Amino acid sequence: MRESLCGCRAGAPTNAVEGTSGDTAPRACTDRSHRTRAWAELLRLPALFSVPGDALAGAAATSFPPNSRTLLAIASSLCLYEAGMALNDWADRDVDAVERPHRPLPSGRIRPAAALTAACALTGAGLALAAGAGRPAIAVAAPLAATVWAYDLGLKHTPAGPVAMGAARGLDLLLGAAATSGRTRPALPSAALLGTHTLAVTTVSRQEAQGGSPLPPLAALATTALLTRLVTRHSARVTGGSGQPLVPGVKGGSGQPSVPGVTGDRRQSIVPGRTRGRRQVTVSGPAGPRAVLHQGQESGALLTTVLGAAYAATTARPYFHATLNPSPPLTQRAVGSGIRATIPLQAALTARSRGTVTALLIAALAPLGARFAKKVSVT
Repeated sequence: MRESLCGCRAGAPTNAVEGTSGDTAPRACTDRSHRTRAWAELLRLPALFSVPGDALAGAAATSFPPNSRTLLAIASSLCLYEAGMALNDWADRDVDAVERPHRPLPSGRIRPAAALTAACALTGAGLALAAGAGRPAIAVAAPLAATVWAYDLGLKHTPAGPVAMGAARGLDLLLGAAATSGRTRPALPSAALLGTHTLAVTTVSRQEAQGGSPLPPLAALATTALLTRLVTRHSARVTGGSGQPLVPGVKGGSGQPSVPGVTGDRRQSIVPGRTRGRRQVTVSGPAGPRAVLHQGQESGALLTTVLGAAYAATTARPYFHATLNPSPPLTQRAVGSGIRATIPLQAALTARSRGTVTALLIAALAPLGARFAKKVSVT
C-alpha cells in the first residue's frame, strides 16, 4: 500500500477507533512532519555537509591518517555547529520577526525556550565528544564553543562579527588536527585559508536580508580568486606511503634512517638480507622509488587544481551577480553558494596535503549538500 511522505499510510480506514474522528491520524502525522521541517530549518541541516571536511582537512595537514579520534572531532564539530545555528535564531528572534517572519521562531513553530535548550545541549555534547578525543582536542573545542556563543550573542552585529566567524571555522579545522595527531601547528596555514573564505562569506551575509552595497560580494569574489591561487600554487610537504610525517633522515615517518636505493617494510632492518618482517629488504635502482613518488606528487597536484577550480566555479557566478545587483534574493543566493563552496575548498586543502582518498570523500559531500539545499535553505 502506498504511503505518504510523512509515513502515514494512504487510504487508512476512518473511525478506526470509536470516539475519534477520521482525520486524527493524518493530522498527527502532519503535525510531526511540520515539526520536523521546522527543526530542519532552524538547524539548517543541509549546511551540515560542510562540517566534516574541517576535521578531515585538519587531519590531512598533519600528515596523519584519520582515526577514531578524528571521528570524535567530526561529531564534536557537528554538535557545535548546530548549537550555533539554534543559538543564532534564538538571539535574532526579534529581528527575524520583522525581516524573516517565516523563520521557525517568529512563526511560532518552535518555542524560543526549546531553541535555547537545544543550543545548550548541543554545546555540552560537542565539548564532551572533544574531551573523548583527548586533551589537545578539548583545548581547541573550548575556545571554539566560546567563539560561537560570543558571535551569536554579541559580536554578530559588530565589525568583529565576520572575523569571529572566520576564527570559528579555522578553529574547527584545528580541532581535527589536534584530535588526530595532538598537534595544531602544521594545520595553521590551512586553517587561515579556510577562515579567510568564511570571513568573506560572512561579510556578504550581513546584508542578505535587505540588500546593500556591491562591495562585499565584489571583495568576496576577489578573495575567492586569491584563495584559489594560494591553494593550487603552494603544496604541503610530501609524505611517505605510510601516511606519517616525513622527517629529515626518516623514510616515510617509519622511524628508520633513509638510505638511498633501499626500500622495504617500515619495520624491517635496513641491512640487505636481514628482515624483521615477512618481506625482505630490496634494493632498487634510482628510478624506482623516485618515479613512484613523482607520480604521486603529480596526481596530488592535479587533484588539487581540479578541486580548486571547482571551488572557484561554485562561487564566481553568484558573487558576480550579487555585485551587479546586491538585492536580497541574489545576495542570499551568493551566501548559499559560499557555504557550499566550503566543501571543495576543504577537499582542495586535503588534496594538497596528499590526502587523495580523503579529498575525494569530502568532495562527494558537495552534490549531497546541494541536493538537500533545494529542500531546506542554508541561509
